[in-house]
Amino acid sequence: MTNPAPALMHPFSEPGKSESDFINIVSAEGSTLYDDTGKRYLDGMASLWYCQVGHGRREIIDAITTQLNQLEVYNIFDPFTNGPARDVAELIASKSPHPNGRVFLGCSGSEAVDTALKLARTIQQRRGNAGKQIIVRRTLGYHGTNVGGTSVQGIAPNREGWGDLLPNVLEVPSDNIEEAAKLFAEHGENIAAVISEPVQGAGGVIPPEDGYLQGLRKLCDQHGALLIFDEVICGFGRTGSWFASQTFGVTPDLMTFAKGVTSGYQPLSGVIISKELGEELSEPGVLLRTGYTYSGHPAACAAGVANINLIESDGLVERANHIGKKTVEGFDALRADGVIKDYRGVGGIWSADIGRDTAHVKNDMLAKGVFVRGVGDSICWCPPLVVTDDEIGQFIEVLQETLQESE
Repeated sequence: MTNPAPALMHPFSEPGKSESDFINIVSAEGSTLYDDTGKRYLDGMASLWYCQVGHGRREIIDAITTQLNQLEVYNIFDPFTNGPARDVAELIASKSPHPNGRVFLGCSGSEAVDTALKLARTIQQRRGNAGKQIIVRRTLGYHGTNVGGTSVQGIAPNREGWGDLLPNVLEVPSDNIEEAAKLFAEHGENIAAVISEPVQGAGGVIPPEDGYLQGLRKLCDQHGALLIFDEVICGFGRTGSWFASQTFGVTPDLMTFAKGVTSGYQPLSGVIISKELGEELSEPGVLLRTGYTYSGHPAACAAGVANINLIESDGLVERANHIGKKTVEGFDALRADGVIKDYRGVGGIWSADIGRDTAHVKNDMLAKGVFVRGVGDSICWCPPLVVTDDEIGQFIEVLQETLQESE
């Protein structure tokens, strides 16, 4: 008789994998993880692209605990509100390109993306543009795993096997603005919005080609479409600015955020909406019929406030650019020696092209105590923004050693 499957089903994993085959992480501090055998790992991915301030920060833990002791939870559906939800919304907006905009709160990046898609379409409907329902996605874009986000992501395997997804979704290449212009020329009158990561994360850390994001902004303006930036990975200092839209000098109409807003200490996400769109949605008689049970969760919002204040007080936005400088120095040396083919990235998010499949390489690096992600032929590096220069050196050294051993 075979052993029964464990109750816990892991995401993006083989459901039949034994629980004993997973690494049991029991504690963490800074950029270091510890498993139940006492082994240490360098967290080269900030867990899943999100732990900006590092692990074990008492400032956030204490803020959550204090809030739980005062008010553990209550919804913010009309007629209720709470102080942490108001505070975090104001703080997020103040750091964004829309300081006078509005902030709608959720729990996950997937929720934020689905909300942004709904808002884009409802705005077009309210403008009298009944036919404007097409959402344009980019190849290799990742936008979560809810039905909407699955439909508009450009990583084909993630869309397969679920049956029919959302209609009225079209795709453009991630690096060719001319193809986007052709699509707008054919379908522009029916395009509601374009959704784009400023830097494509799960697709392999792909920064935009020069002028690409500016080109999308121009096409949207010309055809009355809305531009949505998915900043779930890129936000809160990761690219060397508070938001990647500021790094690349392009302002979208709507922005999604999650991950780095609390450094993962609590689930929190949302959509930042421009002042102009916020005013449209604030016209008399408008009822926003969307929301989540835990929208504005007070403990999650308290974590967001404490985390954003830490990012600011610790200078982690600027620190991201230092991480980039040290990473480039290491990658330059590896490329000069022929160990890697090339690299790409910005601020505190990078990938190295190794010229072959990365599955064994990332596993071998994990065995050596460095956690990274492999995407195609690229090794992705997105550490906590508190990562030290010595830890960056450790990553480069283990990457070099592993690649040379596997030649």
